[in-house]
Amino acid sequence: MIRILGATLVALVLALVAGPRFIRFLQHRGIGQHIREEGPERHLAKQGTPTMGGILILVSALIPYLIFSGKHWDSLVVIILTYGSGLIGLADDLLKRNRKRSLGLNGKIKLGLQVPLVGVACFLALHYGGVDSELEIPLIRTGLQIGLFYYVFAFLLIAGFSHAVNLTDGLDGLAGGTVAVAMFAFAGIAFLRGQTDLAILGSCLTGACVGFLWFNTHPASVFMGDTGSLALGAALAGMAVITEMELLLLLVGGLFVVEALSVMIQVFSFRYFHRRVFLMTPIHHHFELLGWSETKIIVRFWLISAILAGAGFTLYYLGNIAK
Repeated sequence: MIRILGATLVALVLALVAGPRFIRFLQHRGIGQHIREEGPERHLAKQGTPTMGGILILVSALIPYLIFSGKHWDSLVVIILTYGSGLIGLADDLLKRNRKRSLGLNGKIKLGLQVPLVGVACFLALHYGGVDSELEIPLIRTGLQIGLFYYVFAFLLIAGFSHAVNLTDGLDGLAGGTVAVAMFAFAGIAFLRGQTDLAILGSCLTGACVGFLWFNTHPASVFMGDTGSLALGAALAGMAVITEMELLLLLVGGLFVVEALSVMIQVFSFRYFHRRVFLMTPIHHHFELLGWSETKIIVRFWLISAILAGAGFTLYYLGNIAK
């Protein structure tokens, strides 16, 4: 427990202390956000805000992890997923900067790059990380054995959540706060399961996200960019895989599921019925166009995320007692 608390505190302090210098570095390099023209009009004022702040989160989390953890396979699998996805996001952010547009890597290319990454991570998880190909259903003692299909399932889960967090990262502090809450829940689950290294990693990421929020809350001084959102989404899904709580992630990370579903519903409805269900997607933009302030949306989404994370953790705890 002391190592977990120490790692959390170090990650938090590192993000807070390094934040101002890192933001100045981004400003001097001219690394600013390019706002897409299709978004809400008031977002155009954010044009040029430093981005790639995900680097600050990832470095602030990695240092205490290396200091406090035993580098066991369960946490190393999540490290591979997190920092591998972060590199894909970094390439996307750099391409946007070079093109001076809001469009970076093609979506199919990003998914294609994640295929070998997830494949390697799943192989290591199944052979060295103590994971099996049976899906555990919360509160039910029997699981669902899916065999080799587990690779496909894991890819859909990890790629899906990395891109769902990316979609959620549309308002100041929205992705950082909601990921911190969900990650904290999975760090707690890992601790209860006796996976101390994994709990340390989850706590490091939580602390780094909270420290980053000091600079990312409205009005943001820095954005995490795809470097942060793709990495954190993959980290969250990776925590679910290694704790064998993949299905519980759909509840704990329910807000990200809703964000992604809103886009899918909008695309399907417009393509086949030529009608929009929402004013704009992802769904947080819908509430913006309804007249909600950015701060109100962010805080309410944080609260929803906290409720879902608390419900998920409680469900795990009750299921653990039942066993």
